[in-house]
Amino acid sequence: MDVFEAILGRRSIRKYLDKPVEEEKIIKCLYAATWAPSAHNSQHWNFIIVTDQETRRRMAEIHRWGRFMAESPVVIAVLGDPSKSSFWREDLGAAVQNMLLAAYAQGLGTCWMGVADTPYEEPIKKLLGIPENLRVLCTVALGYPAESPSGRREKLRRKLHWEKYGVQREIKEPAILEKPP
Repeated sequence: MDVFEAILGRRSIRKYLDKPVEEEKIIKCLYAATWAPSAHNSQHWNFIIVTDQETRRRMAEIHRWGRFMAESPVVIAVLGDPSKSSFWREDLGAAVQNMLLAAYAQGLGTCWMGVADTPYEEPIKKLLGIPENLRVLCTVALGYPAESPSGRREKLRRKLHWEKYGVQREIKEPAILEKPP
């Protein structure tokens, strides 16, 4: 799969088939995550793979916007160590994006839910036995999609500013962006 096909085709999936995800596919997603850039190459990320149905159900009860974690066959908690990088959020964000794209390229669906700095972080840390020094950036539901949501984006030219904010001009948008999958 071409990188643009993966970027343009990936969607947030909140409905999953009742079908287990092969461990090899999970590991490939996490391997891709570890190849993300990180400040000073700190690579401070850690991941908890949750497949236990009861634990996923409890996570779904904790997170108001992640009720579907109970139905996804896998949930991955994405952890960072702020003592190793003041850019831990950015580092983990890049890792998560790699994970989401790798999942899509393998026919899987994902949806990430923010956890850091929310009322959900401490209960999730307690549930998963996460040490105090680590933070939970997000959780990622993972499984075979049972839906195909459409996606839309505003025109790129509306988001571009030249030299200073507010200075815009017409551009020719790349053909690949005109017809997303």
